[in-house]
Amino acid sequence: MEIINRKAKYNYQIFETVEAGIVLTGTEIKSLRAGKANIRDSYARIKNNEVYIINMHISSYENGNIFNHDETRERKLLLHRKEILKFRDKIKLEGYTLVPLKVYLKDGRAKVLIGLAKGKKNYDKREDIKKRDIERNIRSRLKK
Repeated sequence: MEIINRKAKYNYQIFETVEAGIVLTGTEIKSLRAGKANIRDSYARIKNNEVYIINMHISSYENGNIFNHDETRERKLLLHRKEILKFRDKIKLEGYTLVPLKVYLKDGRAKVLIGLAKGKKNYDKREDIKKRDIERNIRSRLKK
């Protein structure tokens, strides 16, 4: 089970990544194991020296009852204090943002790969598309 944010590398330039644990309830982890999550429009924010992932959608658990979770609630991420302070300083001073790149299970625990990123301009995005098209053409010609 792996949920990938495909738009992140298109919309942002990723400078650094870090793996973080995520605090989930019982029905959330069950839905996540079933692959029923979406991180396309989510981002991470630092509040009171703690990191939260915002707008991450984990669908309701089908076999859950009235104690099912809220689908888009803020979820706390588990990082070391040094990492949080380093990210906080870069976000404040240099205009970076924290973007979730991937959600996956590792040894039975949910993990989030977070990237320290800066938004791309439209001309940067067009450059990336042009490079990808050129590489695709080269690969197709080499196969012939």
